[in-house]
Amino acid sequence: MSILAINDLKVQFPTPEGLVKAVNSVDLELEEGERLGMIGETGSGKTVLGLAVVRLLSGAEVEGNIEYRGKKLLLLDEAEMRKLRGREISVIFQSPNSLNPVLKVGDQIAESIRLVGCSNRQDAKKKAVQAMEAVGMPDAELWADRYPHQFSGGMKERAMIALGLACDPRLIIADEPTKGLDANIKAQVVELIRDVTTDKSLLFITHDLSAAAQICDRIAVMYCGEIVEVGRTEEIFANPLHPYTEGLFRSLPIMGMKAIRGASPSLIDIPSGCRFHPRCDRPCENCAKAHPPLVEAESSPGHLMRCFQHDRG
Repeated sequence: MSILAINDLKVQFPTPEGLVKAVNSVDLELEEGERLGMIGETGSGKTVLGLAVVRLLSGAEVEGNIEYRGKKLLLLDEAEMRKLRGREISVIFQSPNSLNPVLKVGDQIAESIRLVGCSNRQDAKKKAVQAMEAVGMPDAELWADRYPHQFSGGMKERAMIALGLACDPRLIIADEPTKGLDANIKAQVVELIRDVTTDKSLLFITHDLSAAAQICDRIAVMYCGEIVEVGRTEEIFANPLHPYTEGLFRSLPIMGMKAIRGASPSLIDIPSGCRFHPRCDRPCENCAKAHPPLVEAESSPGHLMRCFQHDRG
């Protein structure tokens, strides 16, 4: 059963230079208890899609349908949406610097708990300490009484995860939680996220392919505002079907760091036809003229791709 269903989602931003088409007609489902990774280059639309779910986009034109457990989120008023944020749907933001530098970390978590109505003022601090303990924070009661500048990068990330988990949400949207961490700390954070989401649904937004491989059940690949491939994690990594996905994997250090030629196109002036065709190593004449649909591979049920050229048998 789907906990989150996105249909024909479009997110656009008016600018003096033109309309930025950040998300283009995206369809996506997340099952109850599933961990889904969203991968792609910076600017592909991953973060915008995640923020659209919780309606935290300023100045955006949003169309389509987003359903959380049958509730049409884009039709809810702000008061109804506030009841869901934090309590049922939570966001782990990508920058630990999102913590307020002038407030103690425990107070920030406690304030979040109070704001979403999970607890009264008396119990909120106790629950904040419990949330910090749940993410493996040593001496949580002591660290709850300290300021963000006293935390290491890894501890800040643990605090951000504690903030996201404080009210025991059913759906977590994690936006680049391993960004900027060194290898050892990143490994700890990946293991932590995997452990604390075993009984939850997770939308894991990242450009860190190795982290997505370790955490996620399925992978969705975004390019230029749309999904170009979706499949089980092991299938995506063992047999990528879209040329863009193949290019992402070839760019990994263990694969020789072979960069995809060219650069991502402007989201104001999107290429006609297949959006990846100007950078593709094997485009055909049809690729520049027609926009390929997202279809199921004949040889791999449930594995979807958006490409004219790949063998579907």
